[in-house]
Amino acid sequence: MTQFNKMQEVKHRLYAMRNGAVADYMRRMGAPYKIIFGVNLPHLSEIASETVPSQELARQLWANSSTRESMLLAPMIFPREEMDINTAREWANAVPTAEVADVLCIKLLKHLPFARMLADELIVSDTDMNRYTALRLMFNLLPEGKAEIKAYATAELNRDAELTRYISHALIEEIDFLSNEL
Repeated sequence: MTQFNKMQEVKHRLYAMRNGAVADYMRRMGAPYKIIFGVNLPHLSEIASETVPSQELARQLWANSSTRESMLLAPMIFPREEMDINTAREWANAVPTAEVADVLCIKLLKHLPFARMLADELIVSDTDMNRYTALRLMFNLLPEGKAEIKAYATAELNRDAELTRYISHALIEEIDFLSNEL
């Protein structure tokens, strides 16, 4: 099957699982995508589990940044062993929403040997979305480096940025919980 056919097959699956009510709600809430099928994450995970991991297909999906589900599915099917630091940086810098950052970190970035180095790079960014992505990735790397991560989260909480406020607070609470557990 050619890459075009694989992409078409994925798009047909997304169309078949679309949820108009969810898509309409997301549009009203300001989701920045031209196309929203409204497919939920469990259904996207199902599609990913039935799709052979493919760097080429994942890159095509990621490049289709006008479609919400494409950006969410791409990290789920990118072969982890083929992700390099430069591509990881590119993808992290292209994240349009917290939802995409969450999926990218949970499904792909946290599994990479350079995940912590990437998080350390992103946390010093001038953009809230990059710092959100860094904090989300750090959350997935706990309990490693708790003291340093808590310092990052505290500094970010003190910035009082709307996008990172909740994740900074949750990260600090998780670190405190893990510290009291010992």
